[in-house]
Amino acid sequence: MAQRPQPHTDTVRRFAFELPALTASVARARGLAEERLILWGCGPDIRDTVALVVSELVTNAVVHTASGRVICELREDEETLRIAVRDEGGPAGPRMRDCGEEERGRGLLIVDALCTAWGADRTGHGTAQVVWAELAHGTGEPC
Repeated sequence: MAQRPQPHTDTVRRFAFELPALTASVARARGLAEERLILWGCGPDIRDTVALVVSELVTNAVVHTASGRVICELREDEETLRIAVRDEGGPAGPRMRDCGEEERGRGLLIVDALCTAWGADRTGHGTAQVVWAELAHGTGEPC
């Protein structure tokens, strides 16, 4: 007797928001991300990690680009939670650097340590880019 195929249950949840590219927007971005993850039923460990990654990516977009606004998107599927921050661009893409004893400049080192993958893609609109980071389910508790 043949079994009927199971329905495909891939669920993708998305949440995006736009903020002015101001340092005050970093805390707002972190708060909006945390609120959404609470609504999605995510536990405190994954919320804390996502909040830190959002803070670092939004800070980089505000400080290191010529943007007037940034767009942040959270996207969760069965395997990953992806954080993406779109800016209006600058002359160079993001890069990790050796900061020595400096307090500043460690953002991408933190993102690299916390996430299973990260990168940047030009959007095709001038110098605009999307910097993204992914957390695989299993590296924290899933949502």
